[in-house]
Amino acid sequence: MTSSHSHPRPDEVAHVASEAAELLEVLWGRASTAPVSASQIRVLFVLEHTDGINLRMLAEALGSTPPSTSRLCDRLQAVGFVERGPSASSRRELRLRLSRRGRSFLAGLRGRREAALRSVLEQMPVTKRTALLEGLEAFCAAASAEVHEGDEASGVRSA
Repeated sequence: MTSSHSHPRPDEVAHVASEAAELLEVLWGRASTAPVSASQIRVLFVLEHTDGINLRMLAEALGSTPPSTSRLCDRLQAVGFVERGPSASSRRELRLRLSRRGRSFLAGLRGRREAALRSVLEQMPVTKRTALLEGLEAFCAAASAEVHEGDEASGVRSA
């Protein structure tokens, strides 16, 4: 898509956004995520926004099964990023929380990712960065609304 499109179609924008997401994955791949995998990072992101979620709801949020989600959480608990505790409503149910160490890991990861982005953004003209910022703010608002609609439909509650 070129800047000559004054009214880009959603499918054109989706194609470019998909390309941008793939490039972000490459850029961010350079920012170490050790000792966790991409799937485990997704777990940490969900836990950050839904503190005290149970395993079944976490699996639903990830589009996964409870057994595989439990294995992801086992590994995250082993490195100290996730804590499991009893539910206030049911002694048989466990609630999952992001630990202080997990929060610190995510803050560091975001810092490394933002540094990689900053390097690219510094190469862009100011007017294009401004347009990108405005577009991304609108995109984040729309995506957040859609994610929260999906959460409400599946019963996932944000913290």
